[in-house]
Amino acid sequence: MNITDKPLISVILPIYNVEDFLEKCVETVIQQTYKNLEIILVDDGSTDESGKKAELIKKIDSRIVVFHKKNGGLSDARNFGIKRAKGDYITCIDSDDYVDEDYIEYLYILMEKYGTKMSVCQHRVISEKKITDYGSQGDEILSPYKCIERMLYHDIIDTSAWAKLYHKSMFDDVKYPKGMLFEDIATTYKLFLKCENIAIGYESKYNYIIRKSSIVNGEFNAKKFDLLKMTDYMAKDVYRVFPELAPAIIRRRVYARFSTLNQMIGVKGYDIERKNIIKFIKKYKWNVLCNNRAPRRDKAAIIILYISYWLYAIIWRLYKN
Repeated sequence: MNITDKPLISVILPIYNVEDFLEKCVETVIQQTYKNLEIILVDDGSTDESGKKAELIKKIDSRIVVFHKKNGGLSDARNFGIKRAKGDYITCIDSDDYVDEDYIEYLYILMEKYGTKMSVCQHRVISEKKITDYGSQGDEILSPYKCIERMLYHDIIDTSAWAKLYHKSMFDDVKYPKGMLFEDIATTYKLFLKCENIAIGYESKYNYIIRKSSIVNGEFNAKKFDLLKMTDYMAKDVYRVFPELAPAIIRRRVYARFSTLNQMIGVKGYDIERKNIIKFIKKYKWNVLCNNRAPRRDKAAIIILYISYWLYAIIWRLYKN
């Protein structure tokens, strides 16, 4: 069968100062078993050699298209690439990660098998010390309600833009919020809601690399509070559609506070913000403690924090190390 007998799939790779990682990422896309691809590299105003490297890589494969634009952030770069994509389907890959050779084929087969507009696979988290694989075997079809519920509980289904395949029409009225970190939290649930059902595959095909230099994993700064803004935005919208998910929504909002609080430990300043975060957690402590589906780690964290913030900080440092 000719490769053009299958739908064209556009791969969106936003690029910003990833000169050391770009080549490996693109190479894993070029080597995909699914061949009818458009590979869109969006150089988002890189200040290193990423833009030049993208132009060199472009010469390797005629399926690669390179755009250079003024820096606008990850969301803006994704929106830019999606708007110019010619494919029937879209998948997003962060340019400092990489994918298995059957990543796209796996997602496409899932979509075909279940007749959906969206499919999801699992991922591995790769750090300097270890590899954590969240995958298993099998696949199934889930409703938007079930996907969002599981996402709120961090139950396999996550908010990431990557490790998913979308019908391009889903982005006709959905955009990633420009200038915000954790932009996928405020976007992925909207894409779930645009589906009748979602195809879920439990095999890991995406490799997420933890780098201390990345925007999300770097040192704490005021932009990290975007996690709270994006989570609360999602929570409000999901509650409007599925009010019965209130316990899961509260759990996710509390989790976002803990995640932010953990990053703030040892950081000077932000006293008011820290106080408000702790106040929020204590306000909703019983909602989480009495929730049978809330993870034990959440409940233990609440109990320790209620005893003493300083005790919590000490235990968190020990846990992290």
